[in-house]
Amino acid sequence: MEFQEVVRRRRMVRRYSPDPVAPEAVDRLLRNAVRAPSAGFSQGWAFLVLDRPADVERFWAAATPPERLARPDAWLTGMRTAPVVVVVLTSRNAYLDRYAEPDKGWTDRDEARWAAPYWWVDAGMASLLLLQTAVDEGLGACFFGVPPGRVDALRAEFGVPGDHAPVGAVTVGHPAPAPARGSAASRPRRPAAEVVHRGRW
Repeated sequence: MEFQEVVRRRRMVRRYSPDPVAPEAVDRLLRNAVRAPSAGFSQGWAFLVLDRPADVERFWAAATPPERLARPDAWLTGMRTAPVVVVVLTSRNAYLDRYAEPDKGWTDRDEARWAAPYWWVDAGMASLLLLQTAVDEGLGACFFGVPPGRVDALRAEFGVPGDHAPVGAVTVGHPAPAPARGSAASRPRRPAAEVVHRGRW
């Protein structure tokens, strides 16, 4: 698929068909994700791939508040039809360690030196590559966050190390014939002319 078509077709898919996703397609998603840029080539991301039904169910049980799990809304009901969930994680220490090396020289590991927490930014770029590769594979995907109150449960359920934080998760699957539309569907996309400033604001 041409890149411009991938960009144009990318949408957040919130309901999936029961068709399985080929393991080779999941591998291609991950191979592309690790080609994202990262500050100092720190590559502090990690990906927890859940592609067995029992593991996917464990994810939703860990990442969803119990009261919402007991009375799932349309969003949760649709999202739980995804056969694959990829949890995207980041390690701040990977960046602080990398920038303490001689070629960078930030041996104090002071986070105040950073213009932004690029460990989050870079994991976001890796997530976008997951989303775009899904489109290229003829699949659908959706990025969403893990509620802060459920992060500890997610860590415990899957043995996530303490120095890795979940940036979000990506569901992957074949879109349902009539995909569920999110609230964003009623909002127009802002045109480039409205958000691009040339020369000055």
